[in-house]
Amino acid sequence: MTSVARLPRSLVWAGAVVFVVAVGLVLLMVVRPSAASPTGSGASAGAPSESSADVGFARDMSVHHQQAVEMAFVVRDRTEDEDVRRLAYDIINTQANQRGMMLGWLESWGRPKSSERPPMEWMGHPVTASDGSLMPGMATDTQLDGLRAASGRDAEVRFLRLMTVHHRAGADMARAAAGSAATDEIRDLAAGMARAQESEISLMADMLEARGARP
Repeated sequence: MTSVARLPRSLVWAGAVVFVVAVGLVLLMVVRPSAASPTGSGASAGAPSESSADVGFARDMSVHHQQAVEMAFVVRDRTEDEDVRRLAYDIINTQANQRGMMLGWLESWGRPKSSERPPMEWMGHPVTASDGSLMPGMATDTQLDGLRAASGRDAEVRFLRLMTVHHRAGADMARAAAGSAATDEIRDLAAGMARAQESEISLMADMLEARGARP
């Protein structure tokens, strides 16, 4: 083997410099946490506050989206209608992706993904639903059971009606976040979400009409 003594002095110095820099970077990471790492309080430096619209919206809309995805999966397996199945796939893909983004932001902010705070408190009017739903627009357990038990046109109509109500409340929440959130991430996502859900509400109204049903 070639000994270090036989290596050109420039290579020896280069290796030494690389080693020192690497050790320095490791020590810097240990001694000085990055801005994205949680601080002693559990929240990341510069993260939106616990009571902010950003954190509240990300939490609440994640729950809202989770149920929308669940209902879309249910109707997908209970109808052969291509239009309804296509809408269900769109909701599954879009809202599951958005939910992942919001949970990721909560993680990066060092904020818990759930809270004992009342839903929609960040909007200035916390809610306690009396019909068994978690938030406005969300289906109750009884309504979900009815959807699971239905098939064909009955399942399609139930789904379209439930999702119309779900989207209306979701669009209201999204507009509120778009106007009051402090981060560009939440403002941009919420604004796009409101537009998309309003468009789907119009689409679902046409689909219900085609089935001789009202929203």
